[in-house]
Amino acid sequence: MKQKGEKVDLDTQEKRKRMRKVLYIAMVGCVGLLWSCSATKQSQMVPDKGPETDTEQVDALVQEEQNRFQYFFVEGLKQKMLGNTQEAIRFFSGCLELDPNSAAAMYELALIHASNNDLTSATLLLEKAISLNDRNKWYKILLAQICQQTRKFDQAASLYDDLVALEPENPEYLFMKARMLTEAGKTDEALEAFREMEKKTGVSEQVSISVQQLLIEAGRKKEALEEIQKLIDTFPDEPSYYGLLADLYLNLGENKKALENYHQILKMDPENGYVYFSLANYYLDAGEPEKSFDYTKKGFASPAVGVDTKLQLYLMLSANENVSRMSGEHIGELVDILVNTHPDDPRVYMVSAEYLIQNEDTTKARGEIIKALELNNTDYMIWERLLYMDNELQDWQALYEDSEEALFLFPNQPQVYFLHGIACLQLEKYQEVLTICEEGLAYVVDNPLLEGQMVMLKGEANYNMDNKKEAFELFDKALELDPGNHIVMNNYAYYLSQAGENLDKAERMSGKVIEQYPDNATYLDTHAWVLFKQKNYKLAKFYMESAIKNGGEDNPVLLEHYGDILFMLDQKEEAKEFWQKAKNKGSESTVLERKIKDLKYYENEEL
Repeated sequence: MKQKGEKVDLDTQEKRKRMRKVLYIAMVGCVGLLWSCSATKQSQMVPDKGPETDTEQVDALVQEEQNRFQYFFVEGLKQKMLGNTQEAIRFFSGCLELDPNSAAAMYELALIHASNNDLTSATLLLEKAISLNDRNKWYKILLAQICQQTRKFDQAASLYDDLVALEPENPEYLFMKARMLTEAGKTDEALEAFREMEKKTGVSEQVSISVQQLLIEAGRKKEALEEIQKLIDTFPDEPSYYGLLADLYLNLGENKKALENYHQILKMDPENGYVYFSLANYYLDAGEPEKSFDYTKKGFASPAVGVDTKLQLYLMLSANENVSRMSGEHIGELVDILVNTHPDDPRVYMVSAEYLIQNEDTTKARGEIIKALELNNTDYMIWERLLYMDNELQDWQALYEDSEEALFLFPNQPQVYFLHGIACLQLEKYQEVLTICEEGLAYVVDNPLLEGQMVMLKGEANYNMDNKKEAFELFDKALELDPGNHIVMNNYAYYLSQAGENLDKAERMSGKVIEQYPDNATYLDTHAWVLFKQKNYKLAKFYMESAIKNGGEDNPVLLEHYGDILFMLDQKEEAKEFWQKAKNKGSESTVLERKIKDLKYYENEEL
């Protein structure tokens, strides 16, 4: 306490003014909550009076404790609002140190714990808060929500029952009580709660549909029919209720009555596209797939049905054609209807593209992806699909230009750098490969496979720039990052064989590749060529024959290699025959003509 005559510095006065101002502002927002369960009882905060105790001093101590509590509480609210969770916990915990029975502080801490998914701590705090103040609805609402989340449905129903007693005019509590009883498997008690709500609010869709579902789950289907009929009698102009009735009749095997109600919907609302899907399902179950498909098409063509619903249904139908009994042509018709009905939605063009890809029309599929981008060029996934399509089509100029544009829009996506690097490599822009991959590596995080692929591209660029030492070092690094990269192993092995270096290492790498891909002509050729360089001509012949049988019969490089192997096995005429075949297939070899003319094997570097 300040003694008489004590000097108070200006900073302290200003701080107190600011504190009073903050307290005033914050307390306006939470006055109901704060004062309903705020400070401790004075009897708890007043120390035992001795014969010498001064009454004014005791009152001042009590006031000081109350002020501290209020400051902590308001500061806790402020820190929570700012997102400083730990600071908020510290201040609310300080409130409980000052007043262990502050229900308000317990509730605020419970809110924080619940948001952090610490439901056990939140539950304990709320149960204590309710024991101190069982008239506060917010404590019970939060605890009921937690009980629902933790599947303690009985306890949640009991809490909503308490809330009904607190606010009998609020039907939402009664509805939630009924729902919790339903989840708890207490059908009769749930029905009783729904009926009580209906007495207060009248017949409503919310209650009737909930009761219908409850009765169906309980196997009381005829009662469910009566419930929906009551809803129709109350609201005879609402077509969707006839749909519920039709679905129930169908479920009961009363198909004729179901069909009557579906047609009643069309009579009442001819533009109701959703009923077409119900009719499609009806005729599919009836064993009339063509009639079912006719109604499905009508539903897809209906402007009243949202595109989201159509896309979801399309995915279901196309994913399991055995169940939907639709052919590929049927699926194609639905795709065309989607595109024609919703030409401004980029998603339908992506659906069309995927359908075309499945039917191996990749060129047209690429055109559909471009249409999607024209409608929405900010969707990265569409761009990535386009780039992979360019790569699949081996349209390197398109890949170069498209990836360049994608880099402008998405400069932090490492996959785009990689794909741009592929385009640069294929277009022999080797220096640009090094630059773009170096930039892209800065965005690769916790992805050693992608990092290895970019390093591989740098190695390829260096090799083509005749920097073999740097290239081989980069290939080694790429394999450290991605030991299973068969492309690196194959190319690296081939380059080593061409250089005549580390042939044992080359053989190990190419051997691993053909173990995984025993029918790949390119990989078989690499392994055969490594063996050739090791002068293991008989084994080289075996693998080269396998390469030619597996699709290499039109490859001039493989044919020339086979001729080289045959020559070394002293089968010169056969060698000349395959060299000639290589020439006829358009070989670009600089020594092939001399091999044929001189009937002699030449290394490239000999000329």
